[in-house]
Amino acid sequence: MGMVRQAFTKTAYENPDDFIYGKSLHPVVLKNNMIIGGGTIYPEINFTLPPMSITQDSMAEVIQNYKDIITGICERAKELYVPGFVTEIETLPPMTFNPKWGIEVCKTVVDIIKEYEVRYGVKGAVRATPNDIREGSDLEHMWHGRHWNAILETFEGCAKAGANFLAIESVGGKEVHDEAVMYCDIKKSIFALSILGCKDMEHLWSEIVKIAERTGSIASGDTACGFANTAMVLADKKYIPRVFAAAVRVISAVRSLVAIECGAKGPHKDCGYEGVYIKAITGTPISTEGRTAACAHLSPVGNIAACVADLWSNESIQNIKLLSGMAPVVSFEQLVYDCRLMNTATAKGHESALLLRDIHADSDSSLDPQAYVLRPDVVLEISKELVKTEGYYNRSKKAASLALFHMQKAYDNGMLLLDDKEQMWLENLAETVDKLPEDADEFTEEMIGECDKLDPRKYDI
Repeated sequence: MGMVRQAFTKTAYENPDDFIYGKSLHPVVLKNNMIIGGGTIYPEINFTLPPMSITQDSMAEVIQNYKDIITGICERAKELYVPGFVTEIETLPPMTFNPKWGIEVCKTVVDIIKEYEVRYGVKGAVRATPNDIREGSDLEHMWHGRHWNAILETFEGCAKAGANFLAIESVGGKEVHDEAVMYCDIKKSIFALSILGCKDMEHLWSEIVKIAERTGSIASGDTACGFANTAMVLADKKYIPRVFAAAVRVISAVRSLVAIECGAKGPHKDCGYEGVYIKAITGTPISTEGRTAACAHLSPVGNIAACVADLWSNESIQNIKLLSGMAPVVSFEQLVYDCRLMNTATAKGHESALLLRDIHADSDSSLDPQAYVLRPDVVLEISKELVKTEGYYNRSKKAASLALFHMQKAYDNGMLLLDDKEQMWLENLAETVDKLPEDADEFTEEMIGECDKLDPRKYDI
């Protein structure tokens, strides 16, 4: 396993006025001269198949779908004078179990984008995101066996097929976290994200970074989608408290940071709303999604998610027909107009861009604690404290207590709406976090006994 290379002990940003969309301290430069985080915010379009089965027999139809989608997007990019765009290929499980399928899909998309670039000067880039298939009863181990091998083979093949960025929504610790979310068990959440999740991230991202270095692609980033977004969606359905989901979001930043510590360069992946913390701490560019992701899931953070984005994404949309055209093209157009607005504000000067950023933040932040913890000023304040703490467990515990403290303070100052039930949860959660053990090994020992779904041998514990 590769050693974790980089320890972040202070935030990349000092001044909140520098912490803004479209600009990052360590931009990512592509061979076609697109610069992510270099001053322009670009759309990142993500799409998936209509309901259909993926088998050897249906592969021709699968590939045709991807051809049609990306051709439609490139055409629209040309018509709307888009300065550049990123497209994400998230493989579906059968395409990772059979890496050659996922690789063929990736190559199909890459080739069409390259053709448009040559013929019309439309600039595009591809992010390959193999589906993390390491779950289920037939999983031998997190870091060896057929599931692990298939993921790495998919990464390698997609990179060789021309993918610019490598990303994943990794699932280390998810079997424990699903239970934590169902019972609002913050202790279990911290265990899943810090002990299991961070350990898995070290193994996984050391490998992804090696593949990127071998193939000339860019290791971009991970997302705690399966953890924090699951909590967000359940909170939206009123199954769990919003303050719990907001705390999970901040804790998940510690886990997602491990990718950058292992050598990932960004842009951090779109469905990781915790990316704002990653950018604050590391200065790497990030992709985010908000109102334009409503086609995939509802959220209380539709505007605030745009505050410091370097790519603006739609999460994912099926290739189905709407009145105006195919859904991925429609979704792409919405992203293009959002980016155009933000880039025009930037062109008018820093004051205009800051004003737009703050309007995005203020329109959401008082109405939901999950939005409040994404405010750029709050993110920087929490991040500055977070980096002073060492060790994944202690840092995750700190993330939880800082998130809860800031929500409480905002509520007390009249800056955040919380009903009685949410306030009660806030107090209970803070109490639980305060009582957690100091020592990570002691904590691990205690938690293993409490997690029915966990097989510690699969994590070498």
